[in-house]
Amino acid sequence: MNLDRDAIMAAIKAEVVRIAALMDTDASELTVDELIPASGFIDSAGLLDLVAWYEAAYDFRVPPEDFTVDNLGTIEAMADFVRKRKGVR
Repeated sequence: MNLDRDAIMAAIKAEVVRIAALMDTDASELTVDELIPASGFIDSAGLLDLVAWYEAAYDFRVPPEDFTVDNLGTIEAMADFVRKRKGVR
């Protein structure tokens, strides 16, 4: 598992683009600091798919109290959160 911040962000973006494509949406223009839920690229079911993928890809569970915009709202936040959970600085 590559825990390089840029690699994590690239993987997350690729997954968002994949999920959006299933909904006939092109999310390739999503920026790393754009709020994913507010972007309109994926719906609530897509967000759940994204979190399920994220947990599987990085081998950890996100406890309910950590389901926040600060932790999971943007690609940057998701990358930083996984690195923090894995003890990478």
